[in-house]
Amino acid sequence: MTDLAADRQLDHDVIIVGAGFAGLYMLHRLRSAGFSARVLDAADGVGGTWYWNRYPGARCDVQSFDYSYSFSDELQQDWTWSERYATQPEILRYIEHVAERFDLNRDVQLGATVLGATFDDAHSRWTIELEGGQHLVSTYVVMATGCLSVPKRPSFAGLSDFKGETYISGEWPHHPVQLSGKRVGIIGTGSTGIQLTTAIAREAGELLLFHRTPNFSLPAQNRPLDEEFTRELKSQYDQRRQEARTTTRGYPVPPILSDLSALEVEHEQRLEVYEAVWRNGGPVFTSSFADLLTNPEANATASEFVRGKISSIVQDPATVEALTRFDHPLGTRRPCVDTGYYETFNQPNVALVDVHDDPIVEITADGIRTASGSYDLDVIVFALGFDAMTGALLRMGITGQDGTTLPERWSDGPSAYLGVAMSGFPNLFTVTGPGSPSVLTNMVMAIEQHVDWITGILEFARDQGTDRVEADADTEKLWTQHVVAIADETLFPRANSWWTGANIPGKPRVFMPYVGGLGQFQQVLDDVRTHGYEGFSFS
Repeated sequence: MTDLAADRQLDHDVIIVGAGFAGLYMLHRLRSAGFSARVLDAADGVGGTWYWNRYPGARCDVQSFDYSYSFSDELQQDWTWSERYATQPEILRYIEHVAERFDLNRDVQLGATVLGATFDDAHSRWTIELEGGQHLVSTYVVMATGCLSVPKRPSFAGLSDFKGETYISGEWPHHPVQLSGKRVGIIGTGSTGIQLTTAIAREAGELLLFHRTPNFSLPAQNRPLDEEFTRELKSQYDQRRQEARTTTRGYPVPPILSDLSALEVEHEQRLEVYEAVWRNGGPVFTSSFADLLTNPEANATASEFVRGKISSIVQDPATVEALTRFDHPLGTRRPCVDTGYYETFNQPNVALVDVHDDPIVEITADGIRTASGSYDLDVIVFALGFDAMTGALLRMGITGQDGTTLPERWSDGPSAYLGVAMSGFPNLFTVTGPGSPSVLTNMVMAIEQHVDWITGILEFARDQGTDRVEADADTEKLWTQHVVAIADETLFPRANSWWTGANIPGKPRVFMPYVGGLGQFQQVLDDVRTHGYEGFSFS
């Protein structure tokens, strides 16, 4: 492929891989900056994560009016969200609307599966190999592949023997799936499993949730958005966005949160705060007090409050015990946001199968067998999570300088300067990669932050008359060490989470996101830019 790159003209200045929120905005910004760009995506439509994840109950856990683009005031004024937490179909309609409104589709190549990306060191350009034999050559490549785009696949013994239907949540069919009256088993209790449970319980004849490790789930307090609320929101959208960019989470938080330690206040005052934040709903509960994610004693007060809530909702004592046997502090695994999850276990057609001490042994022709019993099923749904943050990148066949592949480079865990670039891989950029706030914050706001910054460094290189940009190895190493160091000051590393890669056998255990937050990260980006993109070489 190197010879091919040397012998032909550039197809584009930039190739972008991924047609979700990140890839589409990257295309829009590069066009505006005068670059020729093309988006590649294996799917048959735009949407990224929201194209693939069509499972029942799929919805965002960030409020819809925050989980949306801020780059166009006309767009945010014209589009009206129907719910506080939008469902997958509505989010996909929004992304499709953006692609059409800004005429992005003409530079999006769908059904384009990337098999490899190889850097030509002599000519400072990349060749992208696609399934089917097509090759594209560009100066730069931007990987907008998403943090949760490679589902973890089941590996249970006997899976091929099952006579019923099986579904993977992240690869849900695009046609309706008939579950009415059927015996359905769900394996997985992360956000996806919880959303699936509440949705399928309304339809299935019998629903069994196979549950090993409980996760904290917080009420969304979802509701339709009325005209008065929407009108008021839109009148203050600019101020809301400006504030969001300075926050940790990438969206304004309610004033009911306390800036005190949970241990500084009396018991009754602490309960009042927890009750108020619980009624408000959403993932901000983990920030009810300033030290819930840094002080184990403070965190324990919040965890105990949630246990009490679960006990007051779920009627069966054994189910309560299984749902509250937490092995991690609140918020150190991504907390789920639900609509009626715990209430679901009071339905007569729903049961929890605790496989913590009675593990799944195999899938049989008729269902699932644990160490002590068998469960006949018509349908098994696997909600096993994702190979997060690095999974798509490591499967992309990326080869940098001297023939070094990205899996070789990241054999001990991912390392990237600012989550944007890696030494040894010139002219390659990642959007919301490891070492950036990404999955710990509002992803759309984090995407805009990265895309704007990547566009800026490419404009800088063009102005300098250079066509080669590379992260410095020592600077990258220092940044990666800093990301780990500040995570170690919190409770995050105490959990076996997909943030550390613990859900994927053999994956190096490294805390991947930057816990400093979106606002603090923006200050870092601004400082690097102010100093002439310090930590990057241009040649």
